[in-house]
Amino acid sequence: MNRIKQLFQDKKDILSIYYTAGYPKLDDTVPILETLESAGADLVELGIPFSDPLADGPTIQKSGETALKNGMSLKVLFEQLADVRNKVKMPIILMGYINTVYRYGIEAFAKKCNEVGVDGVILPDLPFQEYLDEYKETFEKYGVSNIFLITPQTPDSRIKLIDENTNGFIYMVSSAAVTGAKKGLSDQQLAYFDRVNKLNLSNPALIGFGISDNESFKQTCKYADGAIIGSAFVKLLGNAKDIKGEVKSFIQEVKG
Repeated sequence: MNRIKQLFQDKKDILSIYYTAGYPKLDDTVPILETLESAGADLVELGIPFSDPLADGPTIQKSGETALKNGMSLKVLFEQLADVRNKVKMPIILMGYINTVYRYGIEAFAKKCNEVGVDGVILPDLPFQEYLDEYKETFEKYGVSNIFLITPQTPDSRIKLIDENTNGFIYMVSSAAVTGAKKGLSDQQLAYFDRVNKLNLSNPALIGFGISDNESFKQTCKYADGAIIGSAFVKLLGNAKDIKGEVKSFIQEVKG
């Protein structure tokens, strides 16, 4: 059983943390991973920085710009992750834009993910039909899960189709906006979560966008298998004087 499936089988109220690889410094990627695991994070989404990150809010955009200036690339990231499985046991997902992966080569990318122990990928701008027609077989060959996003605007039929072709989890984007920490859940968001729950999907779901603290984490866990925190964590990294200590405090505070 792959690490993602095992995690959802073994635990509830999953906390997934997103941060940008190579940020705040180029060599911080793996030390932050290790700290997150020891602090109690369940899953990590490592952002591959990209020069034109249209779906990202200002905090993550800025972290990507810094990471690129630091010299981060997909090649460097795979080098950093070469022996990560000697240190980190939790599932690791790479999240980024499809152009970066096209340039690397789809099969080469999937193969390298398998070699270094990356469990899944989130490529929000990869057209779903293109994935089904051209790449699904390749990713499955190397045991790499593809995680797809749904939003409040995604019709039920599309959600069911995604569910049938996903072998990780469903990423429920909480609102049709760019990334960023926000306060509280609206009535429209709660109605959306209820609608998705009534579909009885076969895959677990995590809610992302706008989760930033213990209150929003606990609230979203009532409607899904857990939550994803990105912007709030990236902001912490950008301001941290003691990354290790502040990361541990943040995770423990969110999980309560």
